[in-house]
Amino acid sequence: MATLSDVARRAGVSPATASRVINGSSKPVTDELRERVLAAVAELQYVPNAHAQLLARSHRSAVGVIVHDVSDPYFAEITRGLQRIATDQGRLLMICNSYRDPDRELEYVELLRGHQVAALILAGSGYHDAAFTRQLNEKLAAYEATGGRVAVIGRHEHSGDAVMPDNRTGGYLAGRELCELGHRAIGVVAGPRILTTTTDRLAGLRQALAEQGHDLPERRIRYAEFDRDGGAEATARLLDGDPELTAIVALNDSMAIGALATLRARGVPVPQRVSVVGFDDMPIARDVTPALTTVRLPLVEMGVRAMSLVLDDEASAPRVEVLPAELVRRDTAGPAPASERDVPAAAPRSRRAATPS
Repeated sequence: MATLSDVARRAGVSPATASRVINGSSKPVTDELRERVLAAVAELQYVPNAHAQLLARSHRSAVGVIVHDVSDPYFAEITRGLQRIATDQGRLLMICNSYRDPDRELEYVELLRGHQVAALILAGSGYHDAAFTRQLNEKLAAYEATGGRVAVIGRHEHSGDAVMPDNRTGGYLAGRELCELGHRAIGVVAGPRILTTTTDRLAGLRQALAEQGHDLPERRIRYAEFDRDGGAEATARLLDGDPELTAIVALNDSMAIGALATLRARGVPVPQRVSVVGFDDMPIARDVTPALTTVRLPLVEMGVRAMSLVLDDEASAPRVEVLPAELVRRDTAGPAPASERDVPAAAPRSRRAATPS
């Protein structure tokens, strides 16, 4: 591979002059010298060393992003938004997959700090883990002390810029929809217990059921990985434990697709016998058969807003933006079977507004 010195020798100039031309320095260089250097670059197919350029510049151009798994459609959509703003501003995006491993997440914070990224975005859910949270905040504080900026997507115990999907309202909307359709026996296919996303979506669902006088007992919740196979396995356990279920809320769309696969394999018609509601409104949700009723989050916009916040270095106080959830009705949620609707409901505990506080 050609070096800067090779380019300088071919062009008959000093390495300093070659560097000024290649890096677009403001120091004047004659047109004749510029043409000679650029011709040498083309002939030798020279590619600048990005790491060396980074060390030489006071302006840091890369942005580090830590996601749980970019192959997950949820994070793929968020990454689209992140990339849109990064590209517009000429930034390099460095994406790290933590695979929901807190220790790996801590290692990536240190790695990205070592690469002197200009900003760092945590795009995965926070954890219910006090020791991890303390370590993470210590590392982020050390990074911010060097001039780096941090933004998070989702609920994290970090004081700084944040983009918050309204997970609780989303869970509430899913629960209210099923109650209005007459469902009483509702099961939940939930993500890992340790994630704040799981907690918040469950809290909204519980609130909606409680307002209609219904409980959500633990036996009707099955926790699994936030993916298709986790959803399929959790649905099987739900049905085995409570065959009278008439509705299932899956706390993300990948799990909902797994739930539909299990129901189909068992010959359970959807929504005639069991209704299914997902969460996130991933692109595939409208293409499965039957099309998935789900809670929509503006995933691409979440990425856009997080990147916009973290690259806005003029703000002095932390900003928190809450992005709304909405219910999208398609074909997997229908009225409860007649026998279920005939069961008297307990008196509603509350007649509060349609959205949670």
